[in-house]
Amino acid sequence: MSAYSDPQQGPGQADAQRAADLSELLGHVNTSWDNERRALSRQLHDSLGSSLTALTMHLSLLTQKMPQEPVLLERAATMKQLLLNVIETNRQMQIKLWNDKLEFLGVNVALGELAAQFAEQHKLTVRCSLPEDELSGPRSVGVALLRTLEEALANIAAHAQASEVDIIVDENDEEVMLTVKDNGIGLPTPLPAEINKHGLRLVRERVQYLGGTLSLATGPQGGATLTVILPRQQAQ
Repeated sequence: MSAYSDPQQGPGQADAQRAADLSELLGHVNTSWDNERRALSRQLHDSLGSSLTALTMHLSLLTQKMPQEPVLLERAATMKQLLLNVIETNRQMQIKLWNDKLEFLGVNVALGELAAQFAEQHKLTVRCSLPEDELSGPRSVGVALLRTLEEALANIAAHAQASEVDIIVDENDEEVMLTVKDNGIGLPTPLPAEINKHGLRLVRERVQYLGGTLSLATGPQGGATLTVILPRQQAQ
């Protein structure tokens, strides 16, 4: 696809070409961003994570060999707790950068654990309905589903005032559909700037780049419903 408009194109054609070019560029940026986040997460795990684990083992050995004086033991216990805190922080950073469960355990596990963590953190009832069989398809589809759910749950926590959330994934031979429903206050008009401006628009562009659609509407009984449909064959 050309990055430049044909001077013989009419205004409408030029605008459509520019929109297509921008969509392709944003899709490429998203893919590059995903790859960089994945590489950084792996580096944190392989380098920093292994070093921190080794430090914990060395500290335990040192604690056994040193004089068993209360002051020294207390200091060693404090150091061990600090190391454990850094290890947990490193683990959380890895997950935020790239959820490796998506690759090693599959889309179902990644989505299910995200839902469970959200329920525990925000003290909400979260029902998660996933296909019995592992979702198949390109990695880009799994990433799009995970990023969509992350954004949907973040918006629910920030704006919905909900007590219940339903997450439903359906699939057939051609499409995968993710639906996230809450029983909150519904969608304000206009949408808050932080929803319209960045998070949801980025998710929408990612989905459209893969040939899919995203819709957000107030549900029949109130609350909000976000639906994403991704084609299997057109996914990149």
